[in-house]
Amino acid sequence: MEPAGGTQKGESMTSLMQPFILYAEDDPNDVFWLDCAFKNAGIAHPIKVVSDGQRVLEYLSGTEPFANRDLHPLPCLILLDIHLPKMNGFEVLEWIRQQPRLKHLPVVMFSNSSEPTDLEMARQLAANDYLVKPMDPSGFDPMVKTLRDRWLLQPVAGPPPWQNTAASINHLPTHGG
Repeated sequence: MEPAGGTQKGESMTSLMQPFILYAEDDPNDVFWLDCAFKNAGIAHPIKVVSDGQRVLEYLSGTEPFANRDLHPLPCLILLDIHLPKMNGFEVLEWIRQQPRLKHLPVVMFSNSSEPTDLEMARQLAANDYLVKPMDPSGFDPMVKTLRDRWLLQPVAGPPPWQNTAASINHLPTHGG
C-alpha cells in the first residue's frame, strides 16, 4: 500500500496504469490488516490510501497534489470509511454522486458501524455496497475475499455481481445514477 501523495521509488508507469483501489481510512491498523488480507487473497490491485475525506475529494478532482492524471489516475473502486476526519464518508459519497464524471465509480462503504441508520444513509446516497469491518483481524481475510468476488473479478460493464442475491447488512442494492 502506498499513500496517494506520490509514487514509490522505482515504480513504473505500467504499474501506475494498473487498476487500483482508493482507500479512504484514517486508522493505520485497518490499513495494515486490509493490506495483509489483500496479500493473503492474492489480489494484485494496488491500494492508494488517503487519510481524510478532503483528500478523497482532492484526489478525485485532480487538484494538487493529485493534478497529474498520469501519476494519479482515477481508481477502479473506492473503499470509503464513514468516520473520516475533515469530511465524513457520507459527505464524500454524496459529493461523488453529484459529479457527472465520477458518479458511476463503484463506492463500497467500509465501516465499523452496523447501525441501521448508517446502512440506510448509505443506501440513500447510492453506495454500491456496504461491508462491516471485522472486530478481529482474522476476519479481514474472508471479508476481502467477498470484496474481491463482488468487485474485482467482475468485468467493468454488466450487472453488479450481487444483483441476484438478497440484500444483507454487508450488501446493498444499487441505485441508478
